[in-house]
This record gives sequence, structure tokens and C-alpha cells, in this order.
Amino acid sequence: MRVLAFTFALLLFAGAAAQSIGLSVSTLDNPFFVTLRDGAQAMADELGLELLVTDARDSVSTQISDIEDLVQRGIDVLIVNPTDSDAVVPAVMAANAAGVPVIAVDRGVGAGAEVAYFIASDNVAGGSAAGEFICEMIGGSGPVVELEGIPGVSATRERGLGFNTFVSENCPGIEIVARQTANFNRAEGLSVMENILVAQPEIEAVFAHNDEMALGALQAVEESGRDILVVGFDATDDAVAAVEACRMGATVAQLPAQLGAQAVEAAAEIIANGAPAETVNVAVSLELVTNPDCY
Repeated sequence: MRVLAFTFALLLFAGAAAQSIGLSVSTLDNPFFVTLRDGAQAMADELGLELLVTDARDSVSTQISDIEDLVQRGIDVLIVNPTDSDAVVPAVMAANAAGVPVIAVDRGVGAGAEVAYFIASDNVAGGSAAGEFICEMIGGSGPVVELEGIPGVSATRERGLGFNTFVSENCPGIEIVARQTANFNRAEGLSVMENILVAQPEIEAVFAHNDEMALGALQAVEESGRDILVVGFDATDDAVAAVEACRMGATVAQLPAQLGAQAVEAAAEIIANGAPAETVNVAVSLELVTNPDCY
């Protein structure tokens, strides 16, 4: 979705007071969301819009406070990347009540709140692609570990759904011997995987719901000296480098800069023409990053 030329003209004609967009990010400790923010900022600069960014640091209470503050500052549109899809609902409803249209990016907002646009990768398809790759690489059977993201986040549910649906329907020989959250965090991925390695003497592969957890799990696997396939999600620079070096098996590539840019484009469309009557879902493409030279 690109904003038409007349939209740019309307924005420039709007007067002395620049329109502002609030961007509430779940955490800027994760490189994925840093890139998303940078993509949003680049598009805001291109469109001549002010972008106010807040960092919730994965705290629901902080994000709710951030959203309240952004609304009080008079933003025209709110873009939210929820720390928890359901817990953020009251804050989004408050923005709705204040007349501020809301765009959800990368992660959805739970039922009860109004969202003008939902811009995200197809997380179910990405989880399915990871499951298909693991199934192929381990010959359709064997013990597998799943490291889950933050409970309550739509990306966690959808990536897990895609992965587990594919495996159950196509690879009945695969057994998920451990399924535990590491909260999308590299340090937790390391510690959780260390404990799983002690408890599970046989593991063929690990699917982590994001690259930060995958890289933590990879460190634990390499330190253990065991040969275990690790697959992540997001295609961060560190993960892609690990795939290229044949340390990690694969990562599902999202385009975080494009997610951020399209969210700001949607905000510009709202400022120019108003919010749509119903939620518009915008899917951003993804692909599996592998290195065939490694196997």
C-alpha cells in the first residue's frame, strides 16, 4: 500500500501545526523492533510527519502509561506494537474514546478495541514454513523442542499454531518433548535451553518463535557439544550470519523496516482521509532463509 500523491499534498497543506503519530513499541532491546522503528521514522520523515516513539521495555504497565501520555500529547494517530495483545486493550479503548485512530503493527490487539489497520507478517505461514523445514531436515521424526514467545502475544499464538499444525498433520513421527516460553529474550533462551538439554538426552531440533531466543538456544547447544538443528524467526542480522556460517539451520525472514514504513503510510492515509469503516489487514511477505551449502 502506497499513499497516493494527493495525500502528500494534503499533508503539506495542513497548516503550521505538523500532524503527529505516536508509536508505542513493545521493546527496543530487540533489534527487530529497532529496525521497525527506523523504518517508521524514515517514512515519517519522507511524509513530513512528526513521530513520537515510546519504549515499553516489555512492560504492560509501562506501555499503558506510554499510550495514555501519547494521547494526552494530542497525537493524530496511534501505532501500537503490543507487549501483550489482550492486556493493551483498555489503553487502546481509551485512545478510541479520545478519538485517536489506532494501528496495530506486528502484533494484534485483543477483542473489544477498535483498530483501523493491522499490519503484520503472516505468522501462521511462517511457523508452518519452520515446521516444514525441520520435518524435512530430521527425516520426519524425532524429539523436537519449541521455545515460545511472550504468552498472550498474537505472534506467539500464531507462530506456534502454524508450526504445530504443520507438524501434527504432516510429520506424526515428531514429538515435542519440551515446550517452554523464553519471552522472546536471548538470555532466557540460553537459560531455558540449558535446562532442557539437561532434562532431554535426545533432541533433534529446536524451533524458537524469534531469533533472540534461537540465538540463546544456539549458544546453549554449542556449549553442550551436541548436534541439534536450531530454527528461528525474524531474520535479524545475527541470525542470518549464524545461518550463513552453518551454525543455525534457518530463520523465517520478516521485513521489520517495511512493517514500520507501512504503518506510518497507513497513519498518513487516516490523517488525510479518515479511518476505514472496518479493520484493514495488511500482510507483509516473508521467506525462509537457509544455506543449502550446510546440508
